[in-house]
Amino acid sequence: MSAFVVVNPKSGNGRTGRDWKAIERRLGAVYPSMSVGFTRKQGDAAALVRHALREGHLEIVAVGGDGTINEAVNGMFDASGTTPRDSVFAFVTSGTGGDFRKTFNIEAGTEAAIARLKRASVHPIDAGRVTCLTKTGEPAMRYFINIASFGLSGVIVDSVNRARIAKLFGGSFAFAFHSAAGMLRYRNRTVRIMVDGAEDEIAAISTVAIANGQYFGGGMKVAPGAFVDDGLFDIVVMGGAPKGQSLAEMKLLYTGEHITKPHVRVLRGKHVVVAPVAETKGRPVLIETDGEAAGRLPATFEILPRALNLRC
Repeated sequence: MSAFVVVNPKSGNGRTGRDWKAIERRLGAVYPSMSVGFTRKQGDAAALVRHALREGHLEIVAVGGDGTINEAVNGMFDASGTTPRDSVFAFVTSGTGGDFRKTFNIEAGTEAAIARLKRASVHPIDAGRVTCLTKTGEPAMRYFINIASFGLSGVIVDSVNRARIAKLFGGSFAFAFHSAAGMLRYRNRTVRIMVDGAEDEIAAISTVAIANGQYFGGGMKVAPGAFVDDGLFDIVVMGGAPKGQSLAEMKLLYTGEHITKPHVRVLRGKHVVVAPVAETKGRPVLIETDGEAAGRLPATFEILPRALNLRC
């Protein structure tokens, strides 16, 4: 079996680059014929994947963190929102967070990920697409296969991605550290949320997760009922609790028990439109996709059923 492998050597605080020879040797047992491309900067993974698909590669393997996986996935889709026929995507998590792998119960470490690939079959899964604005107001579009979110989570991701010291201790610590710091100074934003043209409400929110997978933020089980192949988002709306209570209950996000609390609601749908209301304008509501800063509201989130063939 052949593949194109896109590698982020900087992921995992440089561990992927340091361990690459061992990773390459193990991957060679799964893909005896493979080509390899290394990223150097943001955006490289998507560009490398697009080029590989044009060259005729049908299996793409992303080696890196959730951000690398997200970039590679964005390279799989063309302008019409489709992937090449018979193309397959696979991943080896080698980053600081590893949220996407948790939905599939893949243990941490590249050895476990590659061992899983050896026996894995291919399944079509859903993908999400968000159209929004960049921070400076230009139109933007991103695909995601795990979770997109906005509000406090968008601020936290922006902080984590700019951080240096906290990230040295791992993705879970970095997100928890910046979550606690962010909660202390963040004020809820009031937005209008419309789901499938049926649900239409104005709500003060801290974070809203548009979930295809179950985990984000370095292990937070924000959407315990989400499935990647059911054709629906789980839309987890959080907001309204006092800051002290939110901090005290943050641990519940790691078990999924937060959804039992009165200030958390779970909706389900295929098409979500969100816009800031008048009182929120002037205070951007930031969006993240799979742990990467994506832009700001207003935004439209769409599910693309069975849009990506995943080996997992």
